[in-house]
Amino acid sequence: MLDSDTRKRIDNARDILVGKVPDPKSQVEQITIALIYKFMDDMDKEAEVLGGKATFFKGEFEKYAWSNIFDPKLGGYELINLYGEAITRMNQNKHIPPLFRDIFKNAFLPYRDPETLKSFLKEINDFKYDHSERLGDAFEYLLSVLGVQGDAGSLRTPRHIIDFIVEVIAPRKNETILDPSCGTGGFLISSYKHILKQNTDNKKGLTPDDRKRLMNSISGYDISPDMVRLSLVNMYLHGFQTPKIYEYDSLTSDDRWNDTFDIILANPPFMTPRGGIRPHKRFQIQANRSEVLFVDYIMEHIATDGRAGVIVPEGIIFQSGNAYKMLRKTLVDNNYLYAVVSLPAGVFNPYAGVKTSILLMYRTLTKKTK
Repeated sequence: MLDSDTRKRIDNARDILVGKVPDPKSQVEQITIALIYKFMDDMDKEAEVLGGKATFFKGEFEKYAWSNIFDPKLGGYELINLYGEAITRMNQNKHIPPLFRDIFKNAFLPYRDPETLKSFLKEINDFKYDHSERLGDAFEYLLSVLGVQGDAGSLRTPRHIIDFIVEVIAPRKNETILDPSCGTGGFLISSYKHILKQNTDNKKGLTPDDRKRLMNSISGYDISPDMVRLSLVNMYLHGFQTPKIYEYDSLTSDDRWNDTFDIILANPPFMTPRGGIRPHKRFQIQANRSEVLFVDYIMEHIATDGRAGVIVPEGIIFQSGNAYKMLRKTLVDNNYLYAVVSLPAGVFNPYAGVKTSILLMYRTLTKKTK
């Protein structure tokens, strides 16, 4: 449950940025980068209190320590230059984990107003680093401002729909899980929480080995480096020290084509670019529509006894094009599909009015009922 003070601080940070950074996604990115920056400094300070040494801000990067940003001797534009240089160079800091370097990849300061930056950093300074669920919830709240992600047609899935699909698919602790268009990692984190809850309710719990195996069994791909960055942070704040999130185009790259998964969950992009997609040649259905290719991808990558839940435009069910017909035939004839859940109109309003459905796949169950 997100506490009111944390919610207020996030809202305040966004309110400070909105005049200079009007795009919600850019606001989230700036807050994300600043939070991770602050948290690394918190960890260094904690290590020093315990008698150790700073880990992240040392050597040539010592000058970028968070406390130096608040040096009262710094003038406004000196602050702009120091902070802007710090976040731009942080991905070259060999003293920080690869995860953090990935988060700072291509980071930059999109404005040059000292007063805005001072107010913004003062708000970020009130956040404290820990691994509590409260912090993860705070980041989930921050991500909730992302209704639509750019022009890719990828819509943030409402939390209750994510949780419903996960409940139906019911991932287990020994299964591998993939979201091939993971966005901010909502399906992956919901799956993780589901497994934790199931193993708490049955009173057996998860052993340390179980948890380690589980965190290595959950993977996500996304074509957008911005979404990869946000997903990495989201997973990290939910306890994943080295989240397996990759910048990868599931439709045009076949580098990971031979990987299969027990569970696949996705809300793929609905929009197809002008001129269509040019997929690689390993799909069984020849198409250039993203929704057809993603469902085909999921069928190809479910393990023998695997399950999947995917949100699709309802046109997949009734479109008369050859690719759609072939897709429906493959879903039914090859024992993939066992249910279609029609979602109410307006689920993705105001960002998109397209009517959607959930395709549920369970190969073993489908075979048994044939």
